[in-house]
Parts: sequence; structure tokens; C-alpha cells
Amino acid sequence: MPELVVTALLAPSRCSLRLLRALVRGLAGVAALLAAAFYGCVALTHVLCRPRRGCLGRPRTSVPACLRDPALGQHGFLSLRSSGLRLHYVSAGHGNRPLMLFLHGFPKNWFFWRYQLREFQSHFHTVAVNLRGYGPSDAPRDVDCYTTELLMADIQDVILGLGYSKCVLVAHDFGATLAWNFSVYFPSLVDRMVIISGPPKFVFQDYVLHHIGQLFRSKYLFLFQLPWLPEKLLSMSDFQILKSIFTDRKTGIPCLTRDELEAMLYDLTQPGGLTGPINYYRNLFRDYPVEPQELSTPTLLLWGEKDPYFQTGLVKAISSHFVPGRLESHILPGSGHWIPQTHYQQMHEYMWAFLQDLLG
Repeated sequence: MPELVVTALLAPSRCSLRLLRALVRGLAGVAALLAAAFYGCVALTHVLCRPRRGCLGRPRTSVPACLRDPALGQHGFLSLRSSGLRLHYVSAGHGNRPLMLFLHGFPKNWFFWRYQLREFQSHFHTVAVNLRGYGPSDAPRDVDCYTTELLMADIQDVILGLGYSKCVLVAHDFGATLAWNFSVYFPSLVDRMVIISGPPKFVFQDYVLHHIGQLFRSKYLFLFQLPWLPEKLLSMSDFQILKSIFTDRKTGIPCLTRDELEAMLYDLTQPGGLTGPINYYRNLFRDYPVEPQELSTPTLLLWGEKDPYFQTGLVKAISSHFVPGRLESHILPGSGHWIPQTHYQQMHEYMWAFLQDLLG
């Protein structure tokens, strides 16, 4: 068929897609302004309640001791073949064992996986990476440096650069979003997946259209579509919004020490430290709408019954896209969003059982 005819036949579909994307971006823009008003009030309240802190965040000048704890593993840097960026990682266990690679979400870093690094090093080479934009890893400032394609290449380069041809991929929050995509496009590099509190893009986009409650839980996603303002709001009153994410009595991490809190915040408080992490979200609507995919990688899915950011109904939505027999899912009673830290013992039990056939 002549190319001109094909182009003419596809023109209506392409035009409709452009119109749909323009509509979604317009609606996202309106939602972003509403979210900015909400979070602006929250940030202003923090400033008024704590006037001595002022409006601006205070960059931390000393690295928290727990980030240097040798008991957690060895620190290293890996130069990525595709981009030339250098990513920081912490590893434990012997390099001749199967690779267990951990991907964090927002607003976290490798330290989020400290319990798992120690728990599984006896049978795996455990590696927790700081994704691009986070901490000591290279952090390009351009939004276009955080597209799905580039982030997928990063994960591929980490696995191959560490000398492996496959891994057990463990991921949380936005790291889980990346892991779902990676398992679809690079299935040969993923032997098993453990996903905690994070849906695939295509499941989330469909679910949120039919569940208005999830839309409100995700209001921060819309705030992060705006330039520069999210960084300003999150840094006000010495990063109090970020602190509250971890320390809130109902939705935070109980018994988090001051040193551990500072370990989560340290890199984000540095000049420009928030821009890279927020750029992940600024690319969320770039690929809309995302085509549904069949999920076939053997996966353990753990979800918090009281997760304030993701409804439990997403678990059923995710399972509907799986090849039968490939998904094991559990909703943990009483747990929230931070399962790897708040319910790590229960998480480890599920993981050991799920990975039993790899331990020989």
C-alpha cells in the first residue's frame, strides 16, 4: 500500500490521539493549580507554626552517620554504558550469588532498603541503587533526562554492568512503576519481581478514571507537573512537608530515629536536590495513554491495607492483567505505604517463601 495512502488512513487516529493528549494535559494543568493551592496552604501553615525555621530549607552540611555504616554494605559507583552517567549503589553479599536489585521511590534513597540488604545477603548479592537524580548519583536537571526509555536503559545498564544477565527485582513506589515497565520490555533480565505499593502506569491510568477517591489520594502527582514551585513548597519550613511524609502519626514510619530521618532527607536538602526526583513525575503524562500490557514475570505483590496513597482495589486491577499463576499478592493488615520499614519481618517471610526455588 502506498505510503501516502497509509498516512491518510492513519491521520484521523493521530489527530484524535493529539486531541486526547491535549485534553489530558489541560485537565492535568487545572488539577496542578488546585494541588498547588492546597499544598501552598499546608506549607504556609508550617511556616506560621514554626516561624524560627523561616521559609527556606536548610541544606544539611554533614552526612548522617547511618549513611556511612559499613554494616549495611559497600558503597560504589557504576558508569552506565548508555548515558555515561554515574550511579551510586550500596551492595552486600558475595558477587557470585544471584543478583537482588532494589529500586527506591520518592522521596527515598538506597537507605530505605537497609533491612533487606542485610536480610538477603546470605543467599543473594544485594544491591540498592540510588536512581539518577538522587543523592551521590548524577542528577541531570533537564526534564527530558527522566523519560521512561532512559530510566529503563539505566536499569538494564546496572544489571549488565554488575556482571549479571538477570536479577530478582525488588521495587517500591515509583521504583515499582519502573520495575513493571522493565519486566515488560526486558523480560529476559528479570527472573522474579517483588513489588511493594506501586502499580503499573497503564493500570493506574485506567483505575483512576473510575475511582475518584484514588484521584484525590494522588493530588501530589498534579502538583509535581508544575515547574520550580513544588521544590519551593517542599523546602519551606526546613522541608517540613517531606518530614511529615515520614513522621506523620497515622501514615508515617513509627520509631524512625532522628538520624534515620536525616538520612532520608540529606540529599534532598542539597541545592537542586529535589529537581531530579520531581522530574520523574513531570514526565508521567508524556506517554498518555499507555497501552495495556500482559504481565507474565513471576511476581510477589505486597500492598498496605491502610496505604494513604494507593487504594487496595489496585491489587485486583493489577491481577486482571497477569498470566494465570504468575502473581502472588498479599494485602498486609494494618500496614501503610512503608512496608519495607514498618512491616519488614512479614515482608521477608513472604519473600523467602516466594524465592525458595532460587535458593538451591
